[in-house]
Amino acid sequence: MPADGGSTGAAPLPRSHERHLRSNLLNEGAVREDGTGPAAVLWDMDGTLVDSEKVWDRSLSETAQWLGGELSAAARTETIGGNMARSLEILFRDVGVAPTPQRTVEARRWLIARTAELFAEGLPWRPGAEEALQTVRDAGWPMALVTNTGRRLTEMALESIGREHFAVTVCGDEVPRGKPEPDPYLRGAELLGVAAAECLAVEDSPTGARAAERAGAVVLVVPCEVAVPAAPSRVQRESLVGLRPVDVIHAYTRVRGGRPS
Repeated sequence: MPADGGSTGAAPLPRSHERHLRSNLLNEGAVREDGTGPAAVLWDMDGTLVDSEKVWDRSLSETAQWLGGELSAAARTETIGGNMARSLEILFRDVGVAPTPQRTVEARRWLIARTAELFAEGLPWRPGAEEALQTVRDAGWPMALVTNTGRRLTEMALESIGREHFAVTVCGDEVPRGKPEPDPYLRGAELLGVAAAECLAVEDSPTGARAAERAGAVVLVVPCEVAVPAAPSRVQRESLVGLRPVDVIHAYTRVRGGRPS
């Protein structure tokens, strides 16, 4: 969701980690000897791991009221998965208020502050997300959190999610362009020391899915608030409940070609 305005840097992962990953996956029977499967897994946050889109429902609606209007359902849907600049643009347009530079800064501050208050109350997991994170981590895949939400709010969310799951985290205010542009996913892959085209990204929104596929990643789509259209680089899954390492492999190879044994 919107960035609140650099990335948590990290050196490329060492070869020893790659060997650990391969050993774990081979032991589970999830990968073939030819190395089939993604090099890393990149996770979106809002709507994918935590049910924070409902928090954004409240904070965006209250910001619209603060501006003297009311956020329509259509405009709210348009903001899902987007970055802060785009979300504020939609918000101002929807309530019919001219977005002067000063007013935009004030609205941004108000929105971030209100969202921070709501984040502090705790963020519920999306179905199966906590177990899926642990499963993928235990299998040995390096993981990055790649979100349009800014660093301040992401750090708050990580208190609920668990920052130990991720080798790196990339936020929307740490890249030149947020989703739906590819910059966040390209940066996440770069920090992990792999090519984005060798990664599986897990996303819930059309905006996030576009960002991941523009970066060249395979996208595992787990819809939350809105449907995500089918596309050649996307594999649809109803939820993260019961996700296994072999499901990660299958999603990746379904797009890239080849069949794991």
